[in-house]
Amino acid sequence: MAVLSPGGAATPPSGPAPRRVLLVSRDDELDSLLAGRRIAAHLGELERAEDGGGTGEGGPPPDVALVCDDDAATRRLLDLGVPVVRLCSGHRATGAPLAAEAEGALLRVHRPGWLPGPWPATPGGARTTGVLAPARMTRGRRRSGTLLLLSLWGAPAGDTEAFTSDALRQIAAEAVRRTQRCQVVCDTGVERVRAALEGMDGVRVLRAADTDVDALHAGTELLLASPTLGAVALAQARRAPLAFLPPLGDAQRDLADRVARAAPVPVAADPRAPTLWGPERPDPWSALDGAADDLRGAQRVARTLRQLSLAPL
Repeated sequence: MAVLSPGGAATPPSGPAPRRVLLVSRDDELDSLLAGRRIAAHLGELERAEDGGGTGEGGPPPDVALVCDDDAATRRLLDLGVPVVRLCSGHRATGAPLAAEAEGALLRVHRPGWLPGPWPATPGGARTTGVLAPARMTRGRRRSGTLLLLSLWGAPAGDTEAFTSDALRQIAAEAVRRTQRCQVVCDTGVERVRAALEGMDGVRVLRAADTDVDALHAGTELLLASPTLGAVALAQARRAPLAFLPPLGDAQRDLADRVARAAPVPVAADPRAPTLWGPERPDPWSALDGAADDLRGAQRVARTLRQLSLAPL
């Protein structure tokens, strides 16, 4: 706030200007969106840069940037001299490249410590984050309904068409029958999903970019989700039951297979299976080695951003 000098003229407040961070993520990729939001919750005193923050859309460059999964933004910011933490937020099938334009950035890879390998070699300097958990670990005491967390990002057209035209409607109908209501949150293809579920009582379809997914889950009884790291982190951090929706594409299938080797997370191949809904639901997280991951991945990435804003490389 401006203050008045003895002569009555307004002068700016003393003290250094706040350090600014630019957050870039893909709104239509669930893992990217959730990772950016969870890290942002721990940025403390850093001010969020707006109006492009120096990515070519106006405004001065930020002091530091977190870029989730966007090669073009990474390159533009590096060319401007902005320190960048480049995060690969989602699971990639074996052999898929991590980041095409990350040279010069600090590369971080979202990967739980307990998730079984083997893993391909990563570029020099790349570090894994561990679990990017939600800032709020607790859930509401009074929970109801089912949350279907659906990621169609990168899914092959044939897989998407088969799932949305048949299995999705069956799963949503069973969710309403078992828990009275079903909220479907998807990252992309929202209109396709709405059309597939049109006319179903008790079903609501939301776009992930417009929804606080972590808060919504806190008040939900059951979680059925596409095999994504963001969904796994959400359920593991809150020790909440989780069932996977049928995997769509190689990356989701590979992640579901790896998780199954460490934790008994069922797949909703049959929507009527009691392990999805009833008291027979297993606690998949009790099978994990508690020392393999401390759930503080988001805090560690945020700390790196704060340090870079004060002492760039």
